[in-house]
Amino acid sequence: MPGSKITKFTMGNPNGDFDTVFRLVVREGGQIRHNALEAARNAAHKILADALTEQGFDLRITKYPHHVIRENKMMAFAGADRLQDGMRLSFGKPAGLAVRVNSGDSVLLVRANKSSEEVVKRALRLAGKKLPLGTAVLVEEGQRAEKSDV
Repeated sequence: MPGSKITKFTMGNPNGDFDTVFRLVVREGGQIRHNALEAARNAAHKILADALTEQGFDLRITKYPHHVIRENKMMAFAGADRLQDGMRLSFGKPAGLAVRVNSGDSVLLVRANKSSEEVVKRALRLAGKKLPLGTAVLVEEGQRAEKSDV
């Protein structure tokens, strides 16, 4: 099984006292590869760390890529039809990992204060552009931002 490219699943200050939870949710079902999740994490973390410092937020990836993607490589040159079996016994070799998501599933979660709402929304919008599915940012305030809920 190939290794995941995601280096960290939790960044920032996980023990901080924050009053708002921001979620990046997908609008449709599909698969997200591990390198797309890592790109989204890097983009969001860079904006958040520059604007809020590491103590001003808690960023988490809420899905773990465990679905193995396999690839059956085909030859593409003259005479290839005599050298390979086509789709016979085409199990493929592991090419990467992906996470399967349904509509409304949360992919990234950020806990921060209400005063930094615009920065967090900008970071999550940019992270959503790195993913192959349509995304939206949801905001939850008050008691839902407790650490035990995350």
